[in-house]
Amino acid sequence: MSVKIKPIADRVLVQATAAEEKTAGGIIIPDTAKEKPQKGKVIAVGNGKKDEPMTVKAGQTVLYGKYSGTEINIEGTDYLIMRESDILAIID
Repeated sequence: MSVKIKPIADRVLVQATAAEEKTAGGIIIPDTAKEKPQKGKVIAVGNGKKDEPMTVKAGQTVLYGKYSGTEINIEGTDYLIMRESDILAIID
């Protein structure tokens, strides 16, 4: 997938994973009660700051803070753009 946006400096473009539709017990969660996802796939990465190279790469799955980033919509798809420091962990 190619996106026509390139983050600058230490920013990362992330596509959030879909919110859970059901609980572990099989109960369907209504739209009003769904939590904002905190996991997503890195789509694009900036060049980093001087003397601080980026540690995340496009294609990796990451965990980020609940209220991290700014929501943007590109060609009908929702993304988050955030600083690399807002990313808490990389999931292998």
